Amino acid sequence: MATSSEEIQVNMLKPISLLFKIHAGQWPLVTNTGEGSIKPKAGFNGQYEAEVLRKAMKGRGTDEQTIIQVVTSCSNEQRQQISNYYKTMYGRKLVEDFGSELSGNFEKTVQALMLSAPRFDAAELKRAMKGLGTDEAALIEIMCTRTNAEILAIKLAYKKDYGGDLEDDLRSDTSGHFGKLMVSMSVGGRDEKSGVDVAKAKDDAKALYDAGEQQRGTDESRFNVILATRSFEQLRATFDEYAKISKKDIEKAIKSEFSGDIEKGLLTIVKCARNKAAYFAEQLYKSMKGLGTDDDTLIRVVVSRCEKDMEQIKHEFQRMYSQPLSQFIADDTSGDYKKILLAIVGN
Repeated sequence: MATSSEEIQVNMLKPISLLFKIHAGQWPLVTNTGEGSIKPKAGFNGQYEAEVLRKAMKGRGTDEQTIIQVVTSCSNEQRQQISNYYKTMYGRKLVEDFGSELSGNFEKTVQALMLSAPRFDAAELKRAMKGLGTDEAALIEIMCTRTNAEILAIKLAYKKDYGGDLEDDLRSDTSGHFGKLMVSMSVGGRDEKSGVDVAKAKDDAKALYDAGEQQRGTDESRFNVILATRSFEQLRATFDEYAKISKKDIEKAIKSEFSGDIEKGLLTIVKCARNKAAYFAEQLYKSMKGLGTDDDTLIRVVVSRCEKDMEQIKHEFQRMYSQPLSQFIADDTSGDYKKILLAIVGN
């Protein structure tokens, strides 16, 4: 019997709530896996870095290169310490000084780096739902790719910074089957245990086939149940079993049964289950290909993945598009914006 979303939420909150309680405004920080392009700075001295940044912005003119060097050579946790030291030493907020001294996409990138990972995701979700229209692509990218722990941290940050409930805001800003998928993702209840249950994979594959290709119309809820709750490892086994039954790849099946944002959301889950780094490489490519640049997506992916899996993303980008990510960025951006993106991504 499938576990209800309420049961999943309760089970998830018990162990994780101890890890992610908020104390004095401190947020859970990204765990560096050693696969990021930005790593903690050896011999870090927060007071010294704060002083360097103050000198870079004091008086006439701004030393943008020094700012880039400092914020991209320290981990997110270290940047939070710099911000605290800066306020203690000078009675000024570092982010406000950045706001008055910098501009454009360069400023956006610096400000994004200065937020903890949960607060940055929360800010992007708020931006995506603010005002007229909705940036569904941003909602999909964040809600369908984060771990259970990351989702919970985002919800806490969202509540703290904006006073609202993320699930409620998602529910009011989206609708239909896409809205249901977003609410499901906001629970943070995906099974994350390792190991594959082959019999369950076969049953789920048959259930997906029966809910889509095998009948007239589509039972969207069955797709939601399976893709929203099973572990990525279990989903990969399910997709393999699906191909045996259908003779069609699960992505092709989803494209034939769904359309619009729900299709994009389900495909994102499939792609992340198979290769999350390749998914983000594709997001970066799409943000820069053709005329114009989707700077919101470019900044969001680069900043949110730089301490998690940027090295794998770079590898996948090279494999998929036969060009280094750094070269693609260099060809598509300019000025200090280009410099900071390249400093984050690395060679």
